[in-house]
Amino acid sequence: MLAVFNKSVAKSPVELQQSPQNGAVSALKDGFLATHFSSTHSASFVINLASSGFFAYSSSQKLLCQMVGWIFPKMGIKILFAVVDDMFCLFEGHIKNIAVLKQQYGLNKTANEVSIVIEAYRTLRDRGPYPAEQVVRGIAGRFAFVLFDATSQSTFIASDVDGSVPFFWGTDAEGHLVVSTNTEIVKQGCGKSSSPFPKGCFFTSSGGLRSYEHLNELKAVPRVDSSGEVCGMTFKVDEGTRKGKPAMPRVGSDANWSQHY
Repeated sequence: MLAVFNKSVAKSPVELQQSPQNGAVSALKDGFLATHFSSTHSASFVINLASSGFFAYSSSQKLLCQMVGWIFPKMGIKILFAVVDDMFCLFEGHIKNIAVLKQQYGLNKTANEVSIVIEAYRTLRDRGPYPAEQVVRGIAGRFAFVLFDATSQSTFIASDVDGSVPFFWGTDAEGHLVVSTNTEIVKQGCGKSSSPFPKGCFFTSSGGLRSYEHLNELKAVPRVDSSGEVCGMTFKVDEGTRKGKPAMPRVGSDANWSQHY
């Protein structure tokens, strides 16, 4: 799966924004990266988000997951896409506690993983009395997802605590954010600014990158290739810093989740 967001929608961390000489191109100009994705993935779909960016995924990736199922028989990897009330979401992976979350969010029996992610985000956006860290931490399984809320022009991106689903991100030549489960696609658009998306973390348009597994801050560590050149950053938990425990606002308080998530 692939998502590219205009820098006005999702401002990437400054650590991902490297010099123009890093081999990055413009991912959005003339539909470059969307066209490249379609040319390299059969049965692909591109969802245009107008000036905000686009989503892309391939149904043929499901076949790949089935083919490697004998190696990872319990992973149950799925690639799902859904749009609900102008909330667009791409999900790859599997949620283990899906029955519990369906009940928690009041969803029917036919709801799937992508429905749960959308509803979890809606809970945050509409002033649900839960810290974002707690909401994402409550999703058990192997997953990576990307959500775009067209109403608030905001994004919500996350990966599981073990980084079970390969997930990468980077910044293109114009500062737009690129995220994908295919490292080669990210490198095509971002050059050497491409990096693994940190496991156990989530990224929002207004809040930036945060860890939901630890209360510690994150620090960027340069990745160096075989020639000694910096090629992106790896974000790790900084054991020397610790954030304060997030407060849980009471229902009806002035806490406005839509301004933060």
